[in-house]
Amino acid sequence: MITIALSKGRIFTETLPILESAKIICADDPDSSRKLLFKTNDKNIQLIIVRASDVPTYVECGGADIGIAGKDVLDEYQGVGIYQPLDLNIGKCKMMVACKKDFNYKHALNSNDRLKVATKYTNAASNFFAKKGIHIDLIKLYGSMELAPIVGLADIIVDLVSSGKTLEANNLIPVEHISDISSRLIVNKASLKLNNGILKPMIQQFSQAVS
Repeated sequence: MITIALSKGRIFTETLPILESAKIICADDPDSSRKLLFKTNDKNIQLIIVRASDVPTYVECGGADIGIAGKDVLDEYQGVGIYQPLDLNIGKCKMMVACKKDFNYKHALNSNDRLKVATKYTNAASNFFAKKGIHIDLIKLYGSMELAPIVGLADIIVDLVSSGKTLEANNLIPVEHISDISSRLIVNKASLKLNNGILKPMIQQFSQAVS
């Protein structure tokens, strides 16, 4: 049995056509079901629905053979037991630094003051500012990042930006680009060796679907 780990939301919606191109069709509608495990039209393939941040853990630790996860999640996870054979070019957005419109970001970078940075993506933020030689204090948040500068919790935020409308609605502006984000196909390294005859053709089908 091959298990594919997915997460609900935008990535899942954009993944369905790719699965269908690989002739994998979910037997039920995950959006209208509370189930977390779903059969497919192939009796040897099943889908599991987990939190986006848990997809790499399920794949690396053997709970799933393959999965689909955003580069943002993978950069934070930094696991060694997973293989990333394919960029699926879905779930695209940008990881950005943002601040209040009246905050002088360039001046702050050139001062000796430590920047207070609110983010869910602590590895990405710390690596980015370390390369610039900027000392920061990280404030770990899991949502509503835009509030942090408004209420004085942080000077800036590091977050994913798609349309930029949420930033604009909260009087924030993007001031620096960190990285481009998209979703990747990930594979358990041990499973790839054990089930190579099944997984390799599946990966090729995914590749053809996004090429």
